[in-house]
Amino acid sequence: MNSQILPMPNARLDLDISAPFAEPGKPIGAMLVDWGRLQQGDVQRILDFQKKSGLPFGEAGIAMGLLDREDVQQALATQFGHPVLGSDSTLSRELVAARDPDSSAVEHLRALRSQLMLRWFENDARQAALAVVSPGSGEGRSWIVANLAVLFSQLGKRTLVIDADLRHPRQHQIFGLAGHVGLSAVLVGRAGWDAVCEVKSLPGLSVLPGGAVPPNPQELLGRPGFAKLIAAMRTSYDVILVDTPASQSCADAGTIAARAGAALMIACENATSMQRIAALSDQLRQYGVTVVGAVLNGSEAP
Repeated sequence: MNSQILPMPNARLDLDISAPFAEPGKPIGAMLVDWGRLQQGDVQRILDFQKKSGLPFGEAGIAMGLLDREDVQQALATQFGHPVLGSDSTLSRELVAARDPDSSAVEHLRALRSQLMLRWFENDARQAALAVVSPGSGEGRSWIVANLAVLFSQLGKRTLVIDADLRHPRQHQIFGLAGHVGLSAVLVGRAGWDAVCEVKSLPGLSVLPGGAVPPNPQELLGRPGFAKLIAAMRTSYDVILVDTPASQSCADAGTIAARAGAALMIACENATSMQRIAALSDQLRQYGVTVVGAVLNGSEAP
């Protein structure tokens, strides 16, 4: 995946990256004990061997057969505020930003994150919410929302994913959540802040699932309650990413983007027509939505 964000005029720059969520004072051995990877006695054995061999703690544990390389990589990543999912995680394989952080796809996503930080999330008006939209299905909206959320949380940003695709919600599947209670219940007053789920393995990241699929998603999203919800969430989160349904199949995306205040448009190479992108751009303009940029998803690296 090679994502390109197209330049937009009048971008204001005001970068202020917060400290990452980390445990800088906690030794690797203590973390591995907390995770159940080692017993306290194993830690002492590794420390004794480390003194004799001169190896780092992790390498000493591997040499003794008490640790594998994945254990060590996870501990180091956590120590530096950059948690990585292990192979036994229940979170989806789609979360490449956490599972395969060194891949070229994630590097492109990091570049996209940097552009969004400069152009929207850290400008003078502190615009915290952004809807991710595209004309058709299968163009990567949910994937980009989920992985960008992981990357923003790794910057130490309090990050929230709102799954506003009340027709075919997917974020609960990607993040391994039950998803029975979510945005749809909040919008009719049957749930509150308790519908927001913290993703324990990804510090600083929370998800508001779509919840039960309602018979009237357009009406629910058009009510004042959705706008009030996003306004309230802005006080608690630095970054809010909103997943949306395909714009060509319903009018929900424009309504959602208007409530968020801005949109990032997604196009899929060899799948999305310029005509549909132009139509979506016109629709967003009619709704008074700021289009922060556009991403070409699925293109080959130059």
